[in-house]
Amino acid sequence: MSKALDGIRIIDFTHVQSGPSCTQLLAWMGADVIKIERVGEGDATRKQLRDIPDADSLYFTMLNHNKRAITLNTKTPEGLQVLDSLVKRCDVLVENFAPGALDRMGLTWEHIHATNPRMILASVKGFGPGRYEDCKSYENVAQCAGGAASTTGFDDGPPVVTGAQIGDSGSGLHLALGIVSALYQRHATGRGQKVSVSMQDAVLNLCRVKLRDQQRLERTGVLDEYPQFPDGHFGEAVPRAGNASGGGQPGSILKCKGWETDHNAYIYFITQAAVWPAVCKVIGEESWAEDESYKTPAARLPKLKSIFGRIEQWTMTKTKFEAMEILNHYDIPCSPVLSMKEIAEDDALRANGTIVEVDHPVRGRYTTVGMPIKMSDSPVDITSSPLRGEHTVQVLRELGYGDEAVAALRNKNVI
Repeated sequence: MSKALDGIRIIDFTHVQSGPSCTQLLAWMGADVIKIERVGEGDATRKQLRDIPDADSLYFTMLNHNKRAITLNTKTPEGLQVLDSLVKRCDVLVENFAPGALDRMGLTWEHIHATNPRMILASVKGFGPGRYEDCKSYENVAQCAGGAASTTGFDDGPPVVTGAQIGDSGSGLHLALGIVSALYQRHATGRGQKVSVSMQDAVLNLCRVKLRDQQRLERTGVLDEYPQFPDGHFGEAVPRAGNASGGGQPGSILKCKGWETDHNAYIYFITQAAVWPAVCKVIGEESWAEDESYKTPAARLPKLKSIFGRIEQWTMTKTKFEAMEILNHYDIPCSPVLSMKEIAEDDALRANGTIVEVDHPVRGRYTTVGMPIKMSDSPVDITSSPLRGEHTVQVLRELGYGDEAVAALRNKNVI
């Protein structure tokens, strides 16, 4: 069976996480992704956070599956000639260099477009045009600049960044959609175009509900689903909401049996209005279902702290999985707080390809995430990330370089 992006060739001029997460998605969808790395060094993440000496790190392998890799010295005329040959034959060039780096290399948009008018140039940068556009950005920088950190954590503590890589992988996801959209538009126009995503913009897009709340706060002065309501103080900006849901359905993380020794013995519990009578039944407070002081969501809002306190008395008598079984029976929305160990060992996640095992020629077998987007007519097999320069000779031969030419490039340290 063919893949969704069969026949699409991509120059992967990216490193670390934001760009590689984008190109890995495209590779999983069937694109031929050719990763270009520096001669003798390669992507810096090959050596970062190593757990096995002299083997590519999990940081690198888990972001570069299903790709081919070449080494190329683009600071030489011969290296630039090879790069131009790739530009002529490929559909997309993806990069996440510092602003202006491609231009200094001589690979301007004008040059790319003249060489291949159908080429799509896709870029990830830390910030869009404006006062910060030349500033470097990393994951936590983006979370702070995009509004995530200021709205995460508890009101009596500092801003908190999330463990989800919404800045790096989040921008990669956005860029992948932009690339696929540009490829689709090219069918009508015949032309390539520039596609860009800033990490700040990607984080803000994922934090749009907080921008919603900022406008509500400015209009009403309160956010009645936040834990600061009704007795706390609201300032001029959206406050940190702890584990409140931030939506119309009040929720909280509650202790379960074993919480004293297990830091993840908790469950997220939502008191959805439609199942309020069921919540009352489960916790043994049936009278609350018809009590006017508890019956409606508006009546319950000022009492949420005490309500969740009563619910927690019940959850502490159950393990998080026992509680989930009971709550699901009544369609009460909930989830156990799953540790990375529990997720990695989850049989269902392994069965559906969310968690997969991959064999690497040096490091051996390891666990990684599978393709998060499931397509019925485009199945995905996760293959190992490439070794540094593994496909250099193969790609050069595809570009028309013979054995003597390849040897000459190697002698000049071009590859």
